[in-house]
Amino acid sequence: MARRPGAGSETRRIPAGFGQAPEAPAPAVALLGSDGTILAWGEGCRRLLGHRAEDVVRLPVQRLLKTPAEAVRWSPARGDVGQRGDRRAVNAVVEVRHREGMSLRLAVETIALTGEDGETCWFVAVVEAPDGVRTADAEAALLDRSPLAVAVWDTRTRLLWSNRACREIAGRSEADPPTRSTRRTLCDVDRATIEPVIRQVLTSREPVGDHVLRWAPPEHGREVVFSSSVFPLAPLNGGPLGVCTVSAITKSGERERLALLGTAANRIGTTLDVMTTAQELADMAVPALADYVTVDLADAVPLGGEPLKRMSKAPSGIPVFRRAGQSSIHADMPEAAFLVGDVVYVPPGSPFLTALYGDQSYFEPAMKTGPGTWLDPRRRQLIHDTGMHSVMMIPLRARGTILGIAVFTRTDNAVPFSRDDLLLAEELCVQAALSLDNARRYTRERAAALALQRSLLPQRLSGGAAMDLAGRYLPSDRHEGVGGDWMDAIELPGGRIALVIGDVVGHGINAAAAMGRMRTAIHTLATLDQPPAQLLDHLDKVTSQLAETATWSHGYSSVTGGTCIYAVYDPATRVCDLARAGHPPPMLVTPEGHAHIADTPVGPPVGTGIGGYESIELELSQGTLLALYTDGLVESRHCDIDTGLNRLLTTLQPPSTSLEDTCSHVIAKMTTNTSPEDDIALLIARTQPADDHHQTTAHTKHHRPPT
Repeated sequence: MARRPGAGSETRRIPAGFGQAPEAPAPAVALLGSDGTILAWGEGCRRLLGHRAEDVVRLPVQRLLKTPAEAVRWSPARGDVGQRGDRRAVNAVVEVRHREGMSLRLAVETIALTGEDGETCWFVAVVEAPDGVRTADAEAALLDRSPLAVAVWDTRTRLLWSNRACREIAGRSEADPPTRSTRRTLCDVDRATIEPVIRQVLTSREPVGDHVLRWAPPEHGREVVFSSSVFPLAPLNGGPLGVCTVSAITKSGERERLALLGTAANRIGTTLDVMTTAQELADMAVPALADYVTVDLADAVPLGGEPLKRMSKAPSGIPVFRRAGQSSIHADMPEAAFLVGDVVYVPPGSPFLTALYGDQSYFEPAMKTGPGTWLDPRRRQLIHDTGMHSVMMIPLRARGTILGIAVFTRTDNAVPFSRDDLLLAEELCVQAALSLDNARRYTRERAAALALQRSLLPQRLSGGAAMDLAGRYLPSDRHEGVGGDWMDAIELPGGRIALVIGDVVGHGINAAAAMGRMRTAIHTLATLDQPPAQLLDHLDKVTSQLAETATWSHGYSSVTGGTCIYAVYDPATRVCDLARAGHPPPMLVTPEGHAHIADTPVGPPVGTGIGGYESIELELSQGTLLALYTDGLVESRHCDIDTGLNRLLTTLQPPSTSLEDTCSHVIAKMTTNTSPEDDIALLIARTQPADDHHQTTAHTKHHRPPT
């Protein structure tokens, strides 16, 4: 993943010109030449005094003053920072003419600026002074009372002056020396993003607005987000003398965090796949929170093994992790010591184990990489090469089981992780851990159900001399998991063959077990050599009786009903006697390749206790193809059963000479670009030549069970 531009800060151009600053927040500031000529007039001055910039720029400031210049009593500004020779930041209270003629009493503070060519200008900040304010107290009524953090910088990015809000936010004392650069005066601020902006404004002489600056005060570690405007201080046709920054604390950081958590709820856990979920967590956190994120899971998690917390703490029993996901702001991912899928070895005494066994996150805003740390040479070299400087390690746990650990690091973003970042990362990991545990449980249960399902299905299908057979079973990939679909072929006396296909209601291990019981019951009833309708009637009674006496788990019965087709084919007569219980109808394909749905009566699903099934006799020509299937092949949430039946008819004609090829063709065509939402069972049979000679014209006979 490529690094986003300006990681850690965002800037927006605003129109050039000191007087065209954003409407809010805009302090009442101006720039005066050494001779008192107005060089720049801020928007705040226009709002306060009514004079537009185009009306006063290049005029002597005395034109606006009612108080004579020589009568102004200046006093040192307590808390000033800058000093140029004998020049200091000073303030006074003066009377100024409003555009509409009235007089305003203003508190004025001036800061001397000297360019590299020796030219001197004055940065002036004004605010309306309350009645009774004395000259010596002017600073109390000036920008020190503003919640906006205002600061003035020279061309070497040294802080000349700042108001009280700026000093309180930055943690500066009034006695700080005036020669400190940005890097020394703004402790723990994202210095790498503010200095380039100041230099940019000095070079271009164009203001920059909405610059986002993040800062984590060391006393509480909670990140503060500023929105700053940076203005150039320069005379007309002269070189820059410095810049003024006006900053306000914004709550956009909280909004960003809430938005990120809301997005994560929709993007983490979209599938019940462990590796996909781990990668979604890593992608979600980069670059919004970290520059590089890894997700390492206990090696047993994808297989549903023992919880990691039960392993020994001894060095010989240090857990083995497997890299399940990682993401970086750099496309080539130079921070990666392991690739996705690799086994990740953790050295003894590492913070990985501290976080896992200590039941809390590991938080290191400034990474320690010197001698005596847990880092092995390979990791230490990677940290040095990539500039990693801040790290958080958060255990992934859910429902009492530790699944692994997520590691968040910063490289290009110069701001250390804050406590707010840690809380956000922990919230993301809580969401991801629940999704990972759901995926782990699903994977384990699905593997067990699939193993049970496959063990209960016939290992091979044989139609003897009567029929050629081929079948396919395709388990669902959806959240519901393995179902209870099955197929079978049972040899009967006289060379006959019984074909069975069914679908038990429900999914998971219970459905697979119920399928096994139903298949066993059919085998038992088939030995009695009953007609299909009578066999289904008995199967319905047995299943309903089992359901009445079954135990219940989590609100669901452990024994369920289902649908079924039971067909008996006699090669001597070429007659197929068939009955169905709530199951999709069979399809026939003539030797000439014409496919149609067999017109067969349908009874209720077995397990209802209603009974009343009806058989039908189909006389099949030599080479006729009979297709039995479950509803997962022809029905989905995007396709009704009628549309699916028509698609299957088209797919079956003309059939391939190989039944195996026909099965593969049908599955490929009916599941194109989609994973099955339900289990699919498909059984295809083709009649073989008979020894004796009978009519090959197909006809049907209906048989009703005795009442």
